[in-house]
This record gives sequence, C-alpha cells and structure tokens, in this order.
Amino acid sequence: MCLAFPGKIKKINGKTAVVEYPHETCEVLVGEKNLKAGDFVMVQMGIAIRKLTPKEAKESLAAWGQL
Repeated sequence: MCLAFPGKIKKINGKTAVVEYPHETCEVLVGEKNLKAGDFVMVQMGIAIRKLTPKEAKESLAAWGQL
C-alpha cells in the first residue's frame, strides 16, 4: 500500500515539477494536466496524481500532523 502526501508546486519544468512538503522539496513527474505553480497536489510514487483544493490540502496536512 502506498500513501500519498500533499505538497505545493513551486515550479514546473515540462513534465516535471518541484514540489514542496513541510520537511523537504522533491522533483516529481506531472501526471495531470493544467497544473501550475502554487497548486497543491497529491504525489504517489514520484508522480503528481491529483490536484487538491486549498481546503483539501489543509485538511489532509492537518490529519497527517495528528499521526
């Protein structure tokens, strides 16, 4: 089982994006179209698989913080 963690896109370079998490920054593949810097995404196995609303991202980050 893989867990996806929300991150914020800092910049996009073609088919990759730099995603910032609370404790690190990673380069991931873009698996969804129409993403831009500032969007929140769920990343699983190094691929941005889903765009989140700011509300969804906030709720998910809060839930992770409770673990």
